[in-house]
Amino acid sequence: MPSFRAAYLIHGDDHGRIAERRARLRAMAEEAAGSAGVEVYEGDQCTPAALEVALSTMTFAMGRRFVIADGVERWKDSEVDPVVKALLAADPETITVAFFAREESRYKAPAKLHKAVEKVGGQVAEEKNVFVKALPRWVEAEAKKLQIELEHEAAKALVAHVGTRQQRLARELEKLALEHGPGALLGVEEVEAACASSAERKIWDLGDALVAGDRRHSVELLLELRQQGERTTGLIWNMVKRLRDAVAVAEAIEAGQAPAQIKRNLRMPPRAADQFIRDVSGRDVHALRQALAAMADLEAATRGHLGGGLNEDTVALRAVLAAAA
Repeated sequence: MPSFRAAYLIHGDDHGRIAERRARLRAMAEEAAGSAGVEVYEGDQCTPAALEVALSTMTFAMGRRFVIADGVERWKDSEVDPVVKALLAADPETITVAFFAREESRYKAPAKLHKAVEKVGGQVAEEKNVFVKALPRWVEAEAKKLQIELEHEAAKALVAHVGTRQQRLARELEKLALEHGPGALLGVEEVEAACASSAERKIWDLGDALVAGDRRHSVELLLELRQQGERTTGLIWNMVKRLRDAVAVAEAIEAGQAPAQIKRNLRMPPRAADQFIRDVSGRDVHALRQALAAMADLEAATRGHLGGGLNEDTVALRAVLAAAA
C-alpha cells in the first residue's frame, strides 16, 4: 500500500496535468480507504469554511481519511487562517488533505496555504505550462528522468507529432522508455515510428463510437483521451462533426436514398464509409439529433456555464453517455 503525506498542494497553470494528478490521487485514496473514506469538495462546495469543518470533524471510521479540495485558487489569504489552524491540529497518521489550485491570471493558491502544507511535512508541487519554444528541451530533460536520451531533432519531432500538451508528451516518452529500455539513444526515425498519430485515431474512434451508440467504448475512449491530456474543447469539434455527418446520413436513409449514393457523398475511405452507414442505420434520426443537442450542452458547459458544482470531466462524461444512449 502506498504511503501518504499529511497534505498536498498541487498548483499551477497546467490545468490538464493538475486534473490528471487529482484523478490519480483520488483513485489511490479510494483503493486505500474505499469510496466512503474520500471526501471531495469542489465548485461552490470548496470553501474555507467547509474545509475547516471537514478537518475538525471527528469520525469513527477506521483507517485513513482523505479530503480533496479542488478550487483553492479562489481562496483569499484573509480567509485561510481557520483552515491552516485545523490542518496544523489534524492527526497526520489518520488524515490526508489534498489541495488543488488551477491558477490563472490573478487566481493563485494562497501563500499561507503553501506555508501550512510545508509545515506539516506535506508536498507542494507546481504544474506549469512550458512555452512552446522551450518544449523540445523540456522533452529531453523528461526523457533523461526515464533513463533514455532523445536527440534534439527527435525531441522536436515528438512535439510536432504529439502536440504541445505536456501530459501527452509525457505519456509518449513513457511508451518510448518501455519500448527501447534504459540507456537508449533515440533519433527522429524511432520517434516517428512510435508516435504516429495514435491519439488522432482515438479521437476519430470516439466520434464513431458515439454514432454507433456504443456507450462503454465511448466512455473508455473519452477517459483515455482526457488522461493523456486532450482538452475537452478539442474533442467536441470532432464529436460534433461526426454526429452531424451521421444526422445527414440518417436523413438520407429516411428519405429513401440508396446506400451507394450516400457513400459517394462521404469523404472517407470506402470501407470506413460502409461501416459508418451501417452504424447510422442502427439508430434513428431523433436519437442522433438528441446526441448533437448533448454536445451543444457540453460546449456551453466548457464556456463557463457548468452549473450544479460539477467539474468539466463529469459534465463531459454525462454528455458522452447521453449522446451514445
